[in-house]
Amino acid sequence: MSEGGDPGQIRTSERDRFRARLAGRPLVADGATGTLLFSRGIPQRACLDELVLSRPDLVGTIHREYLDAGADIVETATFGANRIRLAGWGFGDLTARLNRRAAQLAREARDVAGRDALVAGSIGPLGRPAHGDLGVGDAAARAAFREQLDGLLEGGVDLLILETFHDFDQLLLAIGEVRAATGLPVIASMTFGEELVLADGRTPEVAAAVLAGAGVDALGVNCGVGPSASLDALGRMDPGRHGLPGSFMPNAGLPQRIEGQFVYAADPAWFGEVVPLALAAGARIVGGCCGTTPAHVAAMRAAVDRSISAEGASGEPTERTTRRPALVETPRATPPTGIEPAAVDVPAPTALLGKLRAGAYVISVEIDPPRSIRIERTVDAARLLAAAGTDCVNISDSAMARVRMGALAVAFGIQHDLDLECVVHLTTRDRNLMALESELLGAHALGVRNILALTGDPPRVGDYPTGTGVWDVDSIGLVRILARLNRGEDEAGAPIGGRAGFTIACALDPTAENPAREWDRLAQKLEAGAQLVMTQPLFDAAQVEAMLAEARRRFGPGGFPVPLLLGILPLQSSRHAEFLHHEVPGITIPEMTRAAMRAAGEAAAEVGLETALALLRDVGSAVAGTYVMPSFGRYEQVAELVRRLRTEMRPAAATPGFRAQRPAEDHAAPPAALG
Repeated sequence: MSEGGDPGQIRTSERDRFRARLAGRPLVADGATGTLLFSRGIPQRACLDELVLSRPDLVGTIHREYLDAGADIVETATFGANRIRLAGWGFGDLTARLNRRAAQLAREARDVAGRDALVAGSIGPLGRPAHGDLGVGDAAARAAFREQLDGLLEGGVDLLILETFHDFDQLLLAIGEVRAATGLPVIASMTFGEELVLADGRTPEVAAAVLAGAGVDALGVNCGVGPSASLDALGRMDPGRHGLPGSFMPNAGLPQRIEGQFVYAADPAWFGEVVPLALAAGARIVGGCCGTTPAHVAAMRAAVDRSISAEGASGEPTERTTRRPALVETPRATPPTGIEPAAVDVPAPTALLGKLRAGAYVISVEIDPPRSIRIERTVDAARLLAAAGTDCVNISDSAMARVRMGALAVAFGIQHDLDLECVVHLTTRDRNLMALESELLGAHALGVRNILALTGDPPRVGDYPTGTGVWDVDSIGLVRILARLNRGEDEAGAPIGGRAGFTIACALDPTAENPAREWDRLAQKLEAGAQLVMTQPLFDAAQVEAMLAEARRRFGPGGFPVPLLLGILPLQSSRHAEFLHHEVPGITIPEMTRAAMRAAGEAAAEVGLETALALLRDVGSAVAGTYVMPSFGRYEQVAELVRRLRTEMRPAAATPGFRAQRPAEDHAAPPAALG
């Protein structure tokens, strides 16, 4: 096993990926949020930033409409969600919550739409543009930007857009806070008046030259007096001259007030005509600001696609050929001559169990099912992970009681399209005993045979607080059910037509608040027939060693009697670490790790990734593999981690510290005495 390696091999940053994506093809951003909110009955004087709490349905609907229109970037509804502006509405203390929730709403809309879109955290000036900026000092301005930024990062945005800035010094302060806090991409977008100068008299040329050295990833214009003036400003900025992509998001012309509503002059067709001119001026991002609608975005989408077609580049992915899912017959051993079939009617072990028995270092990565009827993006994520060297993917079962596509359906979709096995998380929260057994019989018939037995989070923590859990059995009972199916009978003792071939996994939280109870329950799971243990995420070698020491005390010198996959969760930022530690049950992050994240600043995501790799190097010989939990669906980062692990960790060999697995005929029986 390698003890080190060049960290540069894994540092394909979010910024690098963003620029590479822009180099591949222009991206279409969404349009106005306020315009649509007003058109749907929200009063003109309402606090729009607060609607993510009081009207999340409406905000989410608008996001989805833009995504359905073809947007590649959807912005959070947080343009004015900083403490200074919110204080005027009495919502200052809600700043972090509003930004976090806004990011979550945008991400949920993306999941439902099924588009490979980016969620951009929108940050506007601290003062109201219509009345001039508020007189705040630099320290207060930085604090306000940082508070808003922290909420957006906690909510899981993919990039930041600093937009509608006409105060250049304030924009530079905001960029500085972004760069101190995160390595995510940042778009700097300014608003120019008819004279094409900022409030302090800076011209587009001067502003672009300064911003090019400030650490931004794209620069451009938004809002203003309409597409024509914004096009002139972008041309004078000439972002390509500074080696940067341009961003072009103008208003839909000048508005008129008609019957209490603002009506903008520039129609969608005009926006479609302007797109080629914006691309020629250096724009790689085109979208809209005040007055634009999904119809404007659809027109820009069509124009961008035409430009790609004209250049000979590939357009949107073509629809996949529809394939009818085929039932998967369970492979069975061929009976030798002279032996009764019943004596050898044992399914072959799953690929996962086969690798564990062979001593291979197994890597599994968790994938969240989509919050929609569309599975394509989820399958694409699995394809990315498979190419990186992942052995299997874990499919969560409505974790945190949030409604998502059924895990079994997602697993079948992935296994049907890819040569990649899945581990399905199955909770006892939502199903009675009969339903659990029915689903397991169907899963086995479809070839989904790796099951992680879980009890599940209470409904009150998720989408349906008035819902009720079932819990005919808990995770221990589910392990028993699986073991009985592997013996060829259901819970009532009725035959099921042969032995099932499930690989039975169970969970362990080594840092549980009541450790004695957690370890007692693990012993019961192993006695019931669990063949694999998967842990909650751990973050340093001391946590792992404490777990291994307790296993030796409980189960004897060999420690765990079955293979162990160590849970790993690469941290993204200091805020991410603190949130997980203080607010997410089952996760305990040592102070030393959290301090390292605080000190990392802009490099926090890289430090989080390297910390995870270092831990796996330190304890690699003591575990059978790892179970990686991505944050915010950032599968590209985890794919890099997997690629690095594949170059460093041991090849297939005997796994130190683990007892040899029992033969297939005996694999459903309880383990030997646990001590």
